[in-house]
Amino acid sequence: MEITGDHIRDKLIKELEAVHVDVEDTSSNRCAASFKVLVVSAQFEGKPLLQRHRMVNMCLAEELKTIHAFEQKTLTPEQWEKQKSQ
Repeated sequence: MEITGDHIRDKLIKELEAVHVDVEDTSSNRCAASFKVLVVSAQFEGKPLLQRHRMVNMCLAEELKTIHAFEQKTLTPEQWEKQKSQ
């Protein structure tokens, strides 16, 4: 299975009901080995950072077997709106 930014984005939107997802392929040659993601989901409400990251990791468990580096930022919709207005 080839892992693309679109695949990651679609899966996070579907499984975490994310309202916003940014996916950046940060591999030096865009070979889909390293990604940076921003995930905004109401499912993160009331959950600590570690639990949010585990939710993303569980969602992408199969994909993470072949990804070498994965950076994530997880926000609630309220945190996202507040960050955008700064």
